Amino acid sequence: MNLKGKKLLICCLSMLLSTTGIKAQANSSEASMKMDITLSKAIEIALAENPTIKVADKEIELKKIADQEAWQTLLPEVSVNGSLQHTILAAEMKLNNQSFKMGKDGTNTVAGVATLNMPIFAPAVYKTMSLTKTDIKLAQEKARSSRLDLMNQVTKAFYQMLLAQDSYEVMQQSYKISKENYDIVNAKYKQGAVSEYDKISAEVQMRGMSSSLVSTETALSLAQLQLKVLMGITADVKLNINDKLENYEQNLILANIGNDEASLENNSAVRQIELNRELLEKNRKILKTGFMPTIGFQLSGQYQSLYNNNFNLFDYKWSPSASFTLSVSVPIFKASNFTKLRSNKLQLSTLNDTRTNTIRQLNMAMDSYAKNMASSIAQVNSNKQAVEQANKAVSIASKRYEIGGGTILELNQSEVALTQAKLTYNQSIYDYLTNKADLDYTLGRENHIK
Repeated sequence: MNLKGKKLLICCLSMLLSTTGIKAQANSSEASMKMDITLSKAIEIALAENPTIKVADKEIELKKIADQEAWQTLLPEVSVNGSLQHTILAAEMKLNNQSFKMGKDGTNTVAGVATLNMPIFAPAVYKTMSLTKTDIKLAQEKARSSRLDLMNQVTKAFYQMLLAQDSYEVMQQSYKISKENYDIVNAKYKQGAVSEYDKISAEVQMRGMSSSLVSTETALSLAQLQLKVLMGITADVKLNINDKLENYEQNLILANIGNDEASLENNSAVRQIELNRELLEKNRKILKTGFMPTIGFQLSGQYQSLYNNNFNLFDYKWSPSASFTLSVSVPIFKASNFTKLRSNKLQLSTLNDTRTNTIRQLNMAMDSYAKNMASSIAQVNSNKQAVEQANKAVSIASKRYEIGGGTILELNQSEVALTQAKLTYNQSIYDYLTNKADLDYTLGRENHIK
């Protein structure tokens, strides 16, 4: 082989290797865009990526900083001040035909002062420290509420995707059966064994199933997109859920709840109301400190030099002085203190009414979820038997039609009944799971997902 041929061969090999590498990268990229997902993994990703949870966690940090600011108010405050005063013309005092200069013209007076201030008795600060700790608890409960709400949304979106996925599989099977029936009927029609009505009926059945299949596929895409949004992942990632609703059938149990306040002790809304009431009660104590005295302490030290004729600070003669001050402030009358106390009392009364109404509504919701779960369990058992009977009906109708003992209408009706029975069966399991998710959210359960 000559040199020119070798160069051509090398060039071809390079192109082949390059093309192979590009295909490998494309396959690798395609594989990386798929994600196997379970309910627990979906919730884990959502809690890590959702901006709402991050904002709630930062709010807790802000409340902790506010708590530090509250107790730091009790620490001593130290300040240093310096001043230089140049007297151009000193003031003169005249008394009984005598005059006295209040300084010396054309001189400098310099002073440096260090001051320490510290509260000795500050009741408002003590109560504020207690209030900020409750405020931290409220921020933590709000963050917990955000997590519970997100878990509830992701859980129901996951079940919604399972429902759409199972429905799509049902419609695929139904379309496949209807197409096979159409092919058989169409072949018999061409042979003159069946009427044109049978052929048209089978074709209408097949096209109807095809339209339903497209609609179900669209619903599956939307359900997957909703789950991606809640999880905080991009739309180009394909979620793969290797699960079915029928796998949850063995886990369907009746809800055991009590319609009293004890069953709602972990409900986030009730907890937040309790913490807000605690805040109002502590704020009332702060307002009452407006009627109490405060005591403060101040220590100051000063270096000063008077009547200097130049600006050279090192030539000045300095004299020190020091003093301390105890100050007591006793409030006598402030009308707004009484108004604020009345407002606080009204807020507490309103919050108590809100709590009563909230508990009533939550008890009603829990009762509704529990009854819906019980109804879904009964429907699952009934629908499962309906699927079995519908399968038998399709088998009988098919054999009857093959031997000429049945009509195409019977066959179509049996297929539709089977499809409807399967969809209803999946829907009843989905209804149970979504009601259970809402019940867990109402009861404030955080560790119910395994």
